[in-house]
Amino acid sequence: MARRNQQSFVCQNCGAAYNRWQGKCDSCGEWNTLTEESAGGVQAAPIPGRPARKGRVFALEPLTGDTHEAPRLPSGIAELDRVIGGGFVRGSVLLVGGDPGIGKSTLLVQAAALLSGAGHRTVYISGEEAVAQVRLRAERLDLAHMPVELAAETSIEDIIATLSHGKIPRLIIIDSIQTMWTDSIDSAPGTVTQVRGSAQALIRFAKRAGCAVILVGHVTKDGQIAGPRVVEHMVDAVLSFEGDGAHQFRILRAVKNRFGPTDEIGVFEMTGAGLREVANPSELFLSERDLGSPGTAVFAGIEGTRPLLVEIQALAAPTSLGTPRRAVVGWDSSRLAMVLAVLEAHCGVRLSGHDVYLNVAGGLRIQEPAADLAAAAALVSSLANAPLPADAVYFGEVSLSGAVRPVPQAAARLKEAAKLGFARAVVPDAARSDATAEPAMALSTIRSLADLVSDIAAKGKPRGNQPVRFREDG
Repeated sequence: MARRNQQSFVCQNCGAAYNRWQGKCDSCGEWNTLTEESAGGVQAAPIPGRPARKGRVFALEPLTGDTHEAPRLPSGIAELDRVIGGGFVRGSVLLVGGDPGIGKSTLLVQAAALLSGAGHRTVYISGEEAVAQVRLRAERLDLAHMPVELAAETSIEDIIATLSHGKIPRLIIIDSIQTMWTDSIDSAPGTVTQVRGSAQALIRFAKRAGCAVILVGHVTKDGQIAGPRVVEHMVDAVLSFEGDGAHQFRILRAVKNRFGPTDEIGVFEMTGAGLREVANPSELFLSERDLGSPGTAVFAGIEGTRPLLVEIQALAAPTSLGTPRRAVVGWDSSRLAMVLAVLEAHCGVRLSGHDVYLNVAGGLRIQEPAADLAAAAALVSSLANAPLPADAVYFGEVSLSGAVRPVPQAAARLKEAAKLGFARAVVPDAARSDATAEPAMALSTIRSLADLVSDIAAKGKPRGNQPVRFREDG
């Protein structure tokens, strides 16, 4: 009698499996994500009639020994090499995610073309587009003359058999992993089981052949890479390609990297000829500043090893609603709520009757707490109608007590600001020792956030007949 495949219900968001269908996944909390799938070939017990396989003895290695840095293959795109740690490592597998139309395929076509032009065999396999569509993109990028090998295929077995024939490629691009399927799993392409099985087969081939493989992954409406989290654990690096359709800037960020840092970013600009590297992102982000307007402050931040200057915009507007609105783009909403609470509790700044909007110009997302001081300065500037000095930068972490705490790499922040023509900096009092590192910068050190609020409020201008009032007794 034929053995019936065991069916299970697998969450398409997190990969959790259940014996029966239910509306909500208990693992990730998402609704209507469970789909019935076959268990494939995974067996909990040995198949009757087949002898159990005996394990083999393998050698154990000591912890001490000679270690060598993994050899790397530069991609030819400096910003991409910065993010992945200096180049592609032999046998590594990278997962690249991003919104549709953000430029993932454009970036990978450019990288494949540059590598093939350097004499390395590169293969681009598309499961979503025909070969003619990929050729049209290459023609728009003026890369059609590059010796990149193309194919439109979705069968993992056929792909591995083709790649194993002849010279092994140095770089293989799979666009996308959600369209791939393997005969060993009885499920539809795009399901959790198929994505996991297809990725595992490609990873085994990459490790055995010593080639670098790039997997393109779809993203959900929340910006997360679709499919099970186990795929992110299986690969060596996870890259996120971020950006806004309203801006020409694109940010490549490493979420996970076994062979390099995870705090580096690569900045690109989308042009008619493809993605262009941005060697000086600070100058680009500040190129369209609105000088002399209240509610804008320049933040001197650090992304990995690169200092980065960006403009933070804030708007505090009176509201007639019972619960004022808090909207933030490019920053953590929890940090904004904390800064507002500190301003209310320790500085007497009344924002409970105002809608607050905060935006990081240029589409960049800031993750470090050093932006607290710049965000607070922009908020107070908007509320007091007091423009901040156009030649000043701000950085510092605000504590719950209202004190301004120091942040790392202050000297690098000041050096980048001086290079772009800024003459002064508002920094924590502990950063006074860094004044010798950049003597061209005039430092204004503050101990608490209340000092900054009083300085900005003294320059405030009333709007119409409304005076500038912060405190309840004011």
